[in-house]
Amino acid sequence: MRAHHEPPIEASIAYAADRRGEGVAYARLRSDSGSRLIRIPFRAQRFAGLASREISYAALSAVAAALLERGFSRTRFALADEALVRDINERRDVPPPLVLPYVRLGCSLNRFEEYAVTLAGEDDDLAHRARSEVALHVAA
Repeated sequence: MRAHHEPPIEASIAYAADRRGEGVAYARLRSDSGSRLIRIPFRAQRFAGLASREISYAALSAVAAALLERGFSRTRFALADEALVRDINERRDVPPPLVLPYVRLGCSLNRFEEYAVTLAGEDDDLAHRARSEVALHVAA
């Protein structure tokens, strides 16, 4: 049991991926000690008909893993994907291709001492960074 409880951090997340599922997520971390930006590459298996929900799952899973590796145990994730936020917060049934990513994400989130996944307007700067990087990678 941890004797010290650090204050929760706020992680605003934006991400993008190409048709192959190669993606990048950016997270702006805010805490009492300031703000910093982290970049996390990820890969997702693409599926037709899911409106890129699989990308959202892969991006949030990658960010969660990166924050756990950095020792954060209390995090509030803010992202613009309403379907993902509702899937997690309402424990909704998901389409068959998302069952495994949903379980993996849940296991990752449950490693946090405390977490919340909230709906937020897209962080335009982070979204632009992610989309630009993916576009440059695809063009290369």
